Amino acid sequence: MNEAVRERQPARRLRAPRVLHPQSSFRPLLSCVEVNRTLAAPRRDIGDFDCSGAGIGRDWVKRTGCWDQAERVLLTYEQTIAYGLLAAEGKKDDPRWPGVARTYGCDINRPVQWEVEALEQPELQRLVLDAIDPYVDRDVLAMVPAEEQPQRRELANFLARYQGG
Repeated sequence: MNEAVRERQPARRLRAPRVLHPQSSFRPLLSCVEVNRTLAAPRRDIGDFDCSGAGIGRDWVKRTGCWDQAERVLLTYEQTIAYGLLAAEGKKDDPRWPGVARTYGCDINRPVQWEVEALEQPELQRLVLDAIDPYVDRDVLAMVPAEEQPQRRELANFLARYQGG
C-alpha cells in the first residue's frame, strides 16, 4: 500500500491482523504498535509445545511492547492430551525443562515436547482461523484484491521482461 493510500484510511480501518514468523524478513509498512494498539487485540501464538514455546508469548510481550497480552492458540498442553498427540524427546540440557515439568506434571528426568505439525492439517487450519476470525475487519479484507491487482500486473510485466518475453 503506498503512502498516499495509507494516509487516506482512518486508523480504525487498519484491522487486518498480521501473522509473521519471528525471523521473517518481511517488514510491514505500519509498526506493530500502530496496528496492535488500534486493534487492542492479544498476540496469538502458534507453535510447538516445548520449553521455549511455553513462554514465547510472555517473551514477545516483554521484548516488543506491542501487545498487552499473548494468547496461546496452539499447541497447548491441554491440546496435546485432547488430541492424543505423541510426545517427542525434548532437549536434555534445556534449563527450563524442570520448571515446565513441574508445571505440567511431567517427569523431570525425561524431557519431552510436542510438535504442532502432529495435528491433522484441517484441524490445525480450523484452530488458527477460529482464533483470528474475531479480529478480521471484513471491509479491509475485501479491499485486498483491488490493492493486489496493480502489484500482480507489475510482477507479470517484470517476469515477462526477465524471461525475454
